Amino acid sequence: MSKEKKSEFKPYHHPAGGWGAASATAKVLIEQSVLVKGSRGLLSMNQPGGFKCPSCAFPDADHRKKLEFCENGAKALAHEVTKGRVTHDFFEKYTVTELMEKSDYWLEMQGRLTEPMRYDAKTDKYVPVAWDDAFKLIGDHLQALDSPHQAEFYTSGRTANETAFLYSIFVREFGTNNFPDCSNMCHEPTSRGLPPSIGIGKGTVVLADFEHAEAIFVIGQNTGTNSPRMMTYLVEARKRGVPIVLINPMPERALIRFTEPQDVLQMATFGSTPISSEFVHVRIGGDLAIFKGMMKVLFEADERGEPALDHDFIAQHTLGLEAVREEAMSCSWADITRISGISEEQIRRIAAIYRKSNATIICFGMGLTQHQQGAHMLQQLANLLLLRGNFGKPGAGIAPIRGHSNVQGDRTVGIDEKPPQDYLDRVRDAFGFEPPRENGHHVLESLEAMEAGTAKVFIGLGGNFARAVPDTERSYNAMCNLNLTVGIATKLNRGHLVHGKDALILPVVARSEIIHTEAGEQFVTIEDAMSNVTASRGVFEPVTPHVLPETEIVCRMAMATLPKSKTAWDRYMVDYNPIRDKIAEVYPHIYSDFSEKIKNPHGFHLDIPPRRRVWMTPTGKANFLLMPGLEVDDAIADPAMLRLATIRSHDQYNTTIYSNNDRYRGVYNNRLVIFMNKEDMQDRGLENGAVIGLETYSSDDFRRYVDGLTVIDYPMPRGAIAGYYPELNPLLPLGVFDEVSGTPAAKSIPVKVVPSVASAAQIKITG
Repeated sequence: MSKEKKSEFKPYHHPAGGWGAASATAKVLIEQSVLVKGSRGLLSMNQPGGFKCPSCAFPDADHRKKLEFCENGAKALAHEVTKGRVTHDFFEKYTVTELMEKSDYWLEMQGRLTEPMRYDAKTDKYVPVAWDDAFKLIGDHLQALDSPHQAEFYTSGRTANETAFLYSIFVREFGTNNFPDCSNMCHEPTSRGLPPSIGIGKGTVVLADFEHAEAIFVIGQNTGTNSPRMMTYLVEARKRGVPIVLINPMPERALIRFTEPQDVLQMATFGSTPISSEFVHVRIGGDLAIFKGMMKVLFEADERGEPALDHDFIAQHTLGLEAVREEAMSCSWADITRISGISEEQIRRIAAIYRKSNATIICFGMGLTQHQQGAHMLQQLANLLLLRGNFGKPGAGIAPIRGHSNVQGDRTVGIDEKPPQDYLDRVRDAFGFEPPRENGHHVLESLEAMEAGTAKVFIGLGGNFARAVPDTERSYNAMCNLNLTVGIATKLNRGHLVHGKDALILPVVARSEIIHTEAGEQFVTIEDAMSNVTASRGVFEPVTPHVLPETEIVCRMAMATLPKSKTAWDRYMVDYNPIRDKIAEVYPHIYSDFSEKIKNPHGFHLDIPPRRRVWMTPTGKANFLLMPGLEVDDAIADPAMLRLATIRSHDQYNTTIYSNNDRYRGVYNNRLVIFMNKEDMQDRGLENGAVIGLETYSSDDFRRYVDGLTVIDYPMPRGAIAGYYPELNPLLPLGVFDEVSGTPAAKSIPVKVVPSVASAAQIKITG
């Protein structure tokens, strides 16, 4: 490894995308020693007959383009097909204690897992284990439990539909609905908040809607880093003159100016496209006040007899308008502007953009979901769309921009700790066992069970659970209480080092690799963020002969745990078509003729009733839902309090760290940084590059503190700061979450600046 590089902050003034993205793509392929192989893989990624990107969930285009990938997708692929290998020789070299001292980036850079490993407490090392012995160990631990509810079954959003479906059947046949999954930590407010409003916990937009939209709002979402392929549609919309309103506490480079890397003319001329026509620099937690202000403007215009509401749509398709009207009108402009940090003039201006548009798309990300009232806030967003009939017509709708590439699909096929009773009836009829009827655990509840000692076994189907969850010290201690932890993964991560008394690391075939079984080559399916289901077929040979497909691992865990099961695990393990037939049987309304539909090279679209103006709610209508007030997080009286939002860098995907840089924000070789408003810095006597600690305001006796953070002068709203996840997860208490969904409130952590005791090097500030 090279010597540690000096930290530096150098503001980035170029457009996002463009030559910077092209250079970064080439660099990562070279860095992972896969320039030729990676380039070949990129030609197959997101193409018919190829494999789905293992990164974000944004849909594929109509394949007019020869290249359908972005910079971050290229990074994900390069790190997946890397020449680096984590073998038994690697584990012989390091104890787990020594590995815990390594950074997340260092762990990621070691390469692919190559064989199953078991933790040896005597040596504090992982040692090789035979696959049969690994499955027997899992079965023995699960069978020894006093109750099935003593086990927690985590799912990563990268798990394919077939695997997730069988996992849900295995766990329910075992006897529990304990399904903590990654959606609990990001878009669960979407899944739980939208159904009472519009009847479904998904978005209602498809890619074609971007071609017909007359206005697009992007709220609490950093498109250029988290879903870069979406930028193509925003660029095309701006070129048509469509207003794009960005509402965010941080001005993001890609939503200011963007160069499409596949636009030959722009690349050749170093051109770019300005993206946002209006940037609304909202305070953290101030979005709700903006929504209420916009509704107030519309209601005021309606009272004057001006065309502002779609009265025909409202009368035919909705209930509950008057209570929402009365509440919005009761909100004072003084409170709206104080809480949002936005002037009445600007709110009226963006409300006029919305009112003028006959077809509006509103896109949102975790800037809205990760608050204590995240689910209720999304219902207010739906209210805003309902006022002008922005459902069920071209160019209109709500678009949650989800992260992981099949996180939405996993929920669709059964990864749900609160399963509907009619679904459980269909599982019973299809598989011949009585599934458990009580709700299971989401992520925070699973951690509480570990901490209490009532959870004994944790199985992680992908992901990096220990690093992703909040309250790091408490969570690590809770996981160490377990009797068995199982990590099913492609790469080594922190979650394999925070382990139970027994622990297994089980390596899997990656998304880009071919699935070989006795029945021949298999493919899996993925649901994207706009409800399209497409096939994914790997193109490379597996990294070693000793890794197994995830579906086989699930089936063999089931066979080891449930020896009397009548489920055809041995058949499903080798032939994935019968799995799809069973999915169709359990979900006849949306997955009918699954095996036939998926033969279409472009896949098929799942039915989204609001697109037909059909509302699967108890009232049979779309519902205007009331949320009194303007606050979305608990108030803190101390004027020294700052609201911290945890964010990703541009060289990061979820907990995977591709480098210690954040190009678009100008940060190099440092992840322990805090972005802060200059006036907030002056109030605290801080200079650019100062090193501080942060401490959380919390109601329990546990001190949450992170030290050695370098302050960077950045255009944040007053009272708002931002820093990187997962490094700042220790500051987020387990008890601060969205009340409807249980999603941690990671975008609004109340903290204060405290003196640093660290000997951190000062960051070099230039520009």
